Amino acid sequence: MRVTGDWLTHPGTQTLCAALESAGYRALFVGGCVRNALLGAAVADVDISTDATPQTVTNLAQSVGFKVVPTGIDHGTVTVIAQGRPHEVTTFRRDVETDGRHAVVAFATDVAEDAMRRDFTMNALYADARGQVIDPLGGLPDLLARRLRFVGDAETRIREDYLRILRFFRFHAWYADPDGGMDAEGLAACAALSAGIETLSAERVGAEVKKLLSAPDPAPAVASMAQAGILAIVLPGADARALAPLVHLEDGATPRPLRRLAVLGGDAGRLRLSRAEARDLAALREAIGDMAPPAVLGWRLGSELAADAMLARSAMLETPLPQGWQDDIARGAAAQFPIRAADLPDLSGPALGAELKRLQALWLSADLRLSREQLLR
Repeated sequence: MRVTGDWLTHPGTQTLCAALESAGYRALFVGGCVRNALLGAAVADVDISTDATPQTVTNLAQSVGFKVVPTGIDHGTVTVIAQGRPHEVTTFRRDVETDGRHAVVAFATDVAEDAMRRDFTMNALYADARGQVIDPLGGLPDLLARRLRFVGDAETRIREDYLRILRFFRFHAWYADPDGGMDAEGLAACAALSAGIETLSAERVGAEVKKLLSAPDPAPAVASMAQAGILAIVLPGADARALAPLVHLEDGATPRPLRRLAVLGGDAGRLRLSRAEARDLAALREAIGDMAPPAVLGWRLGSELAADAMLARSAMLETPLPQGWQDDIARGAAAQFPIRAADLPDLSGPALGAELKRLQALWLSADLRLSREQLLR
């Protein structure tokens, strides 16, 4: 079986592979680019595994005029910028020591040994520069059946890096057959070792959860997380029941992780959100509960966040979306409160502020439909 795609035939990519192969080394595409190409999905990142050491990769890449950045040199990885395209090139590795968060690795020369340290069988697929697929561990049938399984013993793989618990649910949401259910051994191992999540940094946990919630339909995976007791560790107090109705209401709209996080509820402090994300999440949760109409939400939050609030509210309250809600949001987002301080020349100081606030509340209660003249009367 072969993979194809523009990512494979890119001139810089082929030149890099040729530089390695002409020097007697292997240049094998691995992981997401091979997996996605076989599934007919978009390929974003191009990773290459090789038996050449990082210094050898650097020397060969520079010899053909490519820039090399030592992005992960301690783990055998350099990034080669080949004709404008970045490639993460990593020397075959084997684990020497792991503690659930970090690994000490040694270089290897055997692709099968490199494959054994990967997380899932569908990620342990390689392809050469001609696109010929290489399957050291027999993971191709799993991928074609959209079956997510750990490489070897599930508990061993998880103990090497506890983030693999969250990756198990994320990859299931993105790539597995939702009707096939989860691998029983993998799910049991995730539940048994879930306490290990507490040892992970908030940045890693937050990034993984946002990737999960960006899947077209993460609801089955998140429901399994809840049943296994893992959701309560990541998002204490969360409730997954409204997520499936939300996905249905989205009707193919671009997934927005914060919108989905809003309906899950719970304490998001474990996710280390950015200030902007935390602010938007708080605004969404407030908007879900205050029952402001769509136009008012559009005025307060802007069209995008207001739409998130309406969808989330409808999913959580199990109520239909009101007719014309999107038009009302657009009307509110474009509206401006028609009264200015200059319209109240007889007032100043606290009295002016109080009257402006009163008139604004009146305007909002009238669904933003009162004119300047009506408000001044």
